[in-house]
Amino acid sequence: MSRPHGIPLPSAHRSSDENTSTSACDDGRQSQPRPREGARQLTGAERVRTLVESNASVSLTLPGARDAQGGHELEELGTGVPVARTVTPDGDVILLVSGESAAARAAAHAQDDDLTAVIEITDVAPVSVPHRIRGRAWLAGWLTPVRGDDRVPAALLLAERHPVGELLGLGEALTEEPLPGRYGRPAWQMLRLEVGEIGVDDLWGAESVHPDELAAAEPDPLAAHEAELLQHLAACHGEQVRELCALLGAREAAAAGQRVVPLALDRFGLRVRFAGERPFDARFDFVEPVRDVCGLRRAMRSLFEAAGH
Repeated sequence: MSRPHGIPLPSAHRSSDENTSTSACDDGRQSQPRPREGARQLTGAERVRTLVESNASVSLTLPGARDAQGGHELEELGTGVPVARTVTPDGDVILLVSGESAAARAAAHAQDDDLTAVIEITDVAPVSVPHRIRGRAWLAGWLTPVRGDDRVPAALLLAERHPVGELLGLGEALTEEPLPGRYGRPAWQMLRLEVGEIGVDDLWGAESVHPDELAAAEPDPLAAHEAELLQHLAACHGEQVRELCALLGAREAAAAGQRVVPLALDRFGLRVRFAGERPFDARFDFVEPVRDVCGLRRAMRSLFEAAGH
């Protein structure tokens, strides 16, 4: 099966005025602060993979599809929100959805390139900060049910990424003849999105990602703990985070009097937002990439010690 091309992705640079450039992170007041060049960063594929595997909010739309039961546009009915998702070694995205959702109904008999779909993932900062949307990612491709012998490996991947809570209905999705929910449809269903096009617009900028790059990428090792860690830094170490101003060099004066908020965290470093009349972000790189929370503690201690000297 060849990869689909030309499925409309929401463009980070498209608006009603062709000469106007906008960002998906724009909140309507002032554009999202962007980093200075030179900071170590995750690749575009790693950032998308991290978002797919995260708990960030997600929507699923089926452009131009119609509900087989009523002939209505599915976008009018809503397709339902996947309760769990993960990426296969081939770069496909596995979604667990309600069997009563419009997406499950439309995909029930889909073959190969019958049904195109777009996933939109919105990344929101877990702490209160101006311009709180940190980024969005879009994945477009072909949607089909996970069938036959592929169901067990897909379920194991979902269980690895989402071990509790969301997978209460996974057993139903695995049975040969799933128990019907309301309206006679299975209570849960696994769907596969064969990805053809990927776009991301986030704190690092906007770019396209090749599907093969997504398959080879790994999510950031701190992603599962990032929200809790940022909230802890903001609530319990606010003064130490503020002291990082001492590492800003020529920009230290610009940070004076501004509210300081830890905004994002990955294996390469910490991003802090200085929120005031002229907000800006500062990126504080770790000496070396961290692999786990223990390594992060050492890296943060080194940052705070450097700022105190």
